[in-house]
Amino acid sequence: MTHTPHRHRDEELCEAGLDLYSRALREGHLPGVAATTAPCLIDIGLLHPAVDEPDRLEPVAPTVALQRLLRASEERIAGERRRGQRLADAFEPLMRLGRPTVANEGTPSLRLLTGKERAGRAIAEAMAEGTEQLLAIQPHDGLVTGPFHHHEAAMERDQAFLDRGGRVRALYQHTVRHAPLIIGRYERLTGDVEARSLNEVTERLVIVDRTVAFIPASADRSLALEVRHPALVAYFITTFDRLWHLATPMHPQAVQQPTLNGITPRQRAIAALLVEGHTDASIADRLGMNVRTARVHIAKLAATLGSESRAQLGYLIGQSGILDQER
Repeated sequence: MTHTPHRHRDEELCEAGLDLYSRALREGHLPGVAATTAPCLIDIGLLHPAVDEPDRLEPVAPTVALQRLLRASEERIAGERRRGQRLADAFEPLMRLGRPTVANEGTPSLRLLTGKERAGRAIAEAMAEGTEQLLAIQPHDGLVTGPFHHHEAAMERDQAFLDRGGRVRALYQHTVRHAPLIIGRYERLTGDVEARSLNEVTERLVIVDRTVAFIPASADRSLALEVRHPALVAYFITTFDRLWHLATPMHPQAVQQPTLNGITPRQRAIAALLVEGHTDASIADRLGMNVRTARVHIAKLAATLGSESRAQLGYLIGQSGILDQER
């Protein structure tokens, strides 16, 4: 490295360095002394001595230089991420020391889990110890590969729980009632397992044996919260039970939702959200479908009711009485 007050980060290109590099590209080479004004060009490899004449500096092609700098930047970012994970691993047991614990027990009431893999391991460990009941709410994000992707390890984990006499109750959105991978999952599981669906559900929730619950702790679900506080777990169970009684059975015995006056159940759910003023994107998110699918259903609903505009559609929904029929 050249020792000089002229210093900055490798991925940056100073004004003096940019001018000198541009000159080298135009002229094809520079005398070695020219680099004294911008030694960073040699340090980061944009200029290098010629093989046959070491006192002459030749420029590296911009495309090659850019790829080299980008690769170095990506390696630094990956290194920082690894460092962050090591710090999180080191501080996790320390953070437990400052958290309130369940009365008369040494188990922390709340534990932050970093990364989806760690959250998955924590759920698997809780289920391995469980013998009674698993309650789960599994919202759909509108992507085919989202909630449909179930690893064989997860299937084996759930079956082992059922084999020990546990029972499984799962809530989904209506949008996955006929999804082959969801239906196939429950057809493979044997034991006391039931699934129901609603138009809308809460965020993801897993409760094992009425003693521990898992909920997302970040929007992208890269963080999860393990909850063992009895009051909070009881609250989650009450929420699940009330949603469960409102839901429509989908496994093992599926109950078909009726079509009223040519309006499907999904269209009625969309109609209710349209009347409330939700956007297409908001409707898609709440009902667990992509925006394109939501717009297709809105168009079919408008055609059925004879609407020619969004404003008229809201009026016709109110006049049709389909929401009263839903209630």
